[in-house]
Amino acid sequence: MPPISTQRVLLRTPHSRALPRCQAVGRRAYATDKEERESFKGQLYQSTNERVEREREQQARYAQIREAQKRSRGTPAWLVPFVLSMGIASGYYLSQRGSIGNASTASTAPLSEAIPPQHDTAPANLQAAWSDFRAIVGEENISTQVDDLKAHSGSEWSSYPSLPSDQPFAIIKPGTTEEVSGVMKVCHKRRIPVTAYSGGTALEGHFAATRGGICIDFSRMDQILTLHKEDLDVVVQPAVGWETLNEELAEHGLFFPPDPGPGAMIGGMVGTGCSGTNAYRYGTMKDWVLALTVVMADGTIVKTKQRPRKSSAGYDLTRTFIGSEGTLGLVTEAVLKVTPLPQNIRVAVCTFGSIREAANCVFKVVGAGVPIAAIEILDDVQMRCINQAGGTSRQWKEVPTLFFKFSGTPTSVKEHISMVQGLAKGTGSKTFEFARNKEEGDELWSARKEALWSVMAQKKDSTDHVWTTDVAVPISRLADIIEETKDDISKSGLMGSIVGHVGDGNFHAIILYNDREHDVADGLVHRMVKRAIEMEGTATGEHGVGLVKRDYLPHEIGDGGVDLMRKMKQAFDPLCLLNCDKIVRVQRPKPGEVQEW
Repeated sequence: MPPISTQRVLLRTPHSRALPRCQAVGRRAYATDKEERESFKGQLYQSTNERVEREREQQARYAQIREAQKRSRGTPAWLVPFVLSMGIASGYYLSQRGSIGNASTASTAPLSEAIPPQHDTAPANLQAAWSDFRAIVGEENISTQVDDLKAHSGSEWSSYPSLPSDQPFAIIKPGTTEEVSGVMKVCHKRRIPVTAYSGGTALEGHFAATRGGICIDFSRMDQILTLHKEDLDVVVQPAVGWETLNEELAEHGLFFPPDPGPGAMIGGMVGTGCSGTNAYRYGTMKDWVLALTVVMADGTIVKTKQRPRKSSAGYDLTRTFIGSEGTLGLVTEAVLKVTPLPQNIRVAVCTFGSIREAANCVFKVVGAGVPIAAIEILDDVQMRCINQAGGTSRQWKEVPTLFFKFSGTPTSVKEHISMVQGLAKGTGSKTFEFARNKEEGDELWSARKEALWSVMAQKKDSTDHVWTTDVAVPISRLADIIEETKDDISKSGLMGSIVGHVGDGNFHAIILYNDREHDVADGLVHRMVKRAIEMEGTATGEHGVGLVKRDYLPHEIGDGGVDLMRKMKQAFDPLCLLNCDKIVRVQRPKPGEVQEW
């Protein structure tokens, strides 16, 4: 990777262009008729001219009616006013039809009124599009290899089992924002659905190509473009990994706090609105994105904001795209906030006799307002898996464990460790140890990062699968939901662990099951999500909605909220080309497809 430029420069994106002339879609019109907007004076002249022309047409109709009346003396008296009225009404209707069309005027879009998308994935259309794509990105940046297509439609750690039909026709790898725009213009013209792909670490079926079409792989767009060190922000492309970014930033005494699973990249992190172990202290992805460059469904390039830390200029377009999972637009650049590296970081590990005691300790620490960097919980099953996997150099006590990360000055860190140690002892802690240096701290913290992989290591054959899911609840209900979920897993007969970023009420369940046990695992997850929502929590704290969690949204935010999301989807992507079927349904489900609440 080339060295980061510290030159202070302004981001440049191509000038916004007016939407191209819209081809009629059904009966709807979605764009203006001209390539560029006319001036106000031009619009005024055009409006006046159209009004004069309508008046002339009406006068001509009146003259025809009067002439007909003279020729037919025996015409009934009521006929002339009737014809006159119909002519006026017809003229008004025709004059208005072009401006309002038949588009719905409702503020929301109920699923019962949704019209299924009409894509064109016929072989002839896709083959013709392939030639267009080749002209844009080059033949070497297009793949139709079977293994490549399969790898871009799902993964072994995803909770959504991809179907054979959930594969794209081709993988397109653009290298610039302009190339992404060109690809989307082709797809818009030919009605080809599109799925975006960066790190491929998503868990809820986010990049399954449910409608076929193409996959846009951002792997060539992996550059750190500009570091504004004095402004504490950095401009990156979507395929930059957060780990790579932090390695580069560390050379300048800076870091980017969101830290989800290994391998995650900025594009996907924006799409899911992720967080990670540092969320308790530093917040989630939405707190660290300043501005985005986005390619819309028709190829229009949009810049959401400039670089200042605050702005009250219009709608918050940046946050609209964060968490949208590639359903509203494709992120091609991101301006991210960064922050100075803490002066001192220490890690402590504390064990408990039960999962409730550990969760109660979290509640006490959060309630006391101790400014720690992170709090992570791992239950006894998870600690056993870590020992068996051998991913760390030490053996752990196989009991519920809390991992604490402290950051700040040496004096403040020492004080905070003392406070947490006292609170842990008051809630039943058995042991409390802390790292003496950075290396020892990294070793302790590595156990948390090994969670998913250590459970996957328990798989016996190809029929075994891992289902990892997350929910979040108000912190006061954390102990209740963790204990109830752990009991539910135990009763199911499946092996499953509890792990999570519990400082903000968010935890994960990692469940191991085989093909015959899929329905059992599905039931566990369903009850876990239902439990969280009934505790005024959320179906997903950081994994995103994708395909797996979309039918829980009506229970969480109500039908009105989901219908408003669907309306936004229709407004941003009228042809439903972008990551169709994710977050909100765009057509009614089949009988039995949605689980009973």
